[in-house]
Amino acid sequence: MKHELMEDTARETPPEAAAPQAEAKRRAWRFPKLKKPRLRSVIIGAVVILAAAAAVTRLQQGGTAQAGANYRPVPVSRQDIAVTVSGSGTLAPADAYNVSTLISGAIEEAPFEEDDLVEKGTLLYTLDSGDAQSSVQRANLSAAQARLSLEQAQEALHPTAPIAGVINEVFVHNGDSVTAGTALAKILASRDLSVDFLFPYVKPSEFYVGQSATVFVGDFEDSVQGTVEAVSDSTSLMSNGQVGSSVRVKIVNPGVLSDSFKASAVIGSYRSYGQATVTMPGAATVYAAGSGTVTGFDKLAGSAVIKGEVLCTVDSEANRTQVENARLSVDSADLSAGSAADNLDDYRIESPISGTVIEKKFKAGDKVDGAASGTLAIIYDMSYLKVEMAVGELDIGKVRAGQAVEITAAALAGQTFQGTVERVSVNGTTTGGFTTYPVTIVIRDYGDLKPGMNVSATILGETVEDALCVPVGAVNRGGTVLVPGEGAMTEDGTAVADAAKLEERPVTLGASDDAYIQVTSGLEEGETVLVLDQTAAMGG
Repeated sequence: MKHELMEDTARETPPEAAAPQAEAKRRAWRFPKLKKPRLRSVIIGAVVILAAAAAVTRLQQGGTAQAGANYRPVPVSRQDIAVTVSGSGTLAPADAYNVSTLISGAIEEAPFEEDDLVEKGTLLYTLDSGDAQSSVQRANLSAAQARLSLEQAQEALHPTAPIAGVINEVFVHNGDSVTAGTALAKILASRDLSVDFLFPYVKPSEFYVGQSATVFVGDFEDSVQGTVEAVSDSTSLMSNGQVGSSVRVKIVNPGVLSDSFKASAVIGSYRSYGQATVTMPGAATVYAAGSGTVTGFDKLAGSAVIKGEVLCTVDSEANRTQVENARLSVDSADLSAGSAADNLDDYRIESPISGTVIEKKFKAGDKVDGAASGTLAIIYDMSYLKVEMAVGELDIGKVRAGQAVEITAAALAGQTFQGTVERVSVNGTTTGGFTTYPVTIVIRDYGDLKPGMNVSATILGETVEDALCVPVGAVNRGGTVLVPGEGAMTEDGTAVADAAKLEERPVTLGASDDAYIQVTSGLEEGETVLVLDQTAAMGG
């Protein structure tokens, strides 16, 4: 057709005009720059497209209404808004423990089975502890020896009374220098002395217990008063061939008598035969266990002492050093003994929690190789189940401990379980500029739910009643909504007639759910907001 058109034109062109037309064609071919206007048109078209795209972007970001866009009018109304936060997680028991040991040896006892309920402290395993018991005995023996050495060192520095009684003799004084083995004092177990007297030709019936007696000791001029303590049941033959009675008299030692003295007695009108030996009670001599200078010896003959009472100090650098070294040895030995006892306890493995035995990996007769053996058994506390759900930073403010939670599991279709928010952690995890926080949910009545199941959880927050609401999609970025001005809508109010008369209005927002959001200011009930129909905008 192009060729036909050109032919028709040629036929219709008068001969006088043919020359100018041919010249024009030659000029056109000679100057290709005549194509420039076409390039300019392409550039202008691209600028227009970019400007239109920028306008659409501004509208989506809260700008003015887009001309020709499809909006859906929605009335501002009141309704209840239930605030919820949803997420998912994996169920875990209330507590779990992998039983293990650092001890190596043969298992002697394992008195439990899988699915058994065990209490905290229940014996699970007993390992062969023969070597450990020997170690404990050796450690205890070392500790006892160390304490004995300390007592000996302390005795060398501070001599003590080995028995309770009365100081009978004092052999040293303060300031004296003594060496090991020097006698310091003699102690009698009691001040009560006993003397057995013989009375010839006197029947036992002439004496009685408690009867007063006068005793003459040695060459002392003064007598000592005593008391009859015992009387023989019958007469006996004395060494001189005479028959008489034996009477035991108790006297109080005035502090100077010893078993080297002899005595006689008068009881009633009868005088004893000959001289009887004074019988001393138990006695002990205190000796210095180390060398040094005596200080602090304040006791005198006749002074009463109690067993373990410090009598004096035998002071020297060697004695003090010996005490300190012995004390350190005791501390070290006690630590070793305690450690050995603790190690012995490790051969008895007890349940650290109350729960259910989920798995038993070792039995009696098996050998364990410390930590290399890994887990011996697994115990779950199934008193409740829990799930940890990650909640985003935009929703974490809606969650608090004590809120009810609805739990569902794909493995148990059609069943819903109730849980409770136990803890909201502030230890967030940030990934890609977005932070989530762990929320722990507890399910006590968990029915057929089992640890390891994946569940969905919906936290039920507060319900705002009779809230003034708009669809979530009606709110633009920046907290604004689009409302029609006068003349903006068609007569039936179902579509936008004039986009230029749409108004952008800021609003204050409150609680929200998946579909609606509360407006606390900026709108009145009965007003209309416009929601961009995204399906229509995308050509759907």
